[in-house]
Amino acid sequence: MVASGPTISLVAGGKVDGSVSNLANRRRDDRGSASIEAAVGIPAFVLFVGLIIVGGRTASTHQAVESAAADAARSASIARTSNTANESAKAAAQASLTNQGIECLNIKVTVDTSQFARPVGETATVSASVECRLDLADLSIPGVPGSRIISATMSSPLDSFRERA
Repeated sequence: MVASGPTISLVAGGKVDGSVSNLANRRRDDRGSASIEAAVGIPAFVLFVGLIIVGGRTASTHQAVESAAADAARSASIARTSNTANESAKAAAQASLTNQGIECLNIKVTVDTSQFARPVGETATVSASVECRLDLADLSIPGVPGSRIISATMSSPLDSFRERA
């Protein structure tokens, strides 16, 4: 079997034949590779930074919504009537989110005051759920929705020996 392909022949003086020596001496040309690397790397880096921003914004909003739910539950537990508890919980949640600088597209506060009907002396709790629709549209990251709902529920005990209606 005869191998096909370039043959190397030595000439007098130990030099390689000219056709192969041109291949061996040819230097690799790297011109333009930096721009290709930048074209691939820069968008990937920008996407990575954007995802970090989304994660940070979501985490800080989640913490703020949990705090607002705790404030709402505590405020509702101090009230004497279920109507007053609903009103004070909603006001406390709104104030908490505003004080923390969280801007929600809409805020939904739900208060469970069903245990206000329990007789005095019996343990009871009130719970508050807060939902915040977080706006992410300003980031314009592919694959990330324009908004996200962040929610939390907290409860607080009612005073067992205080009159309630």
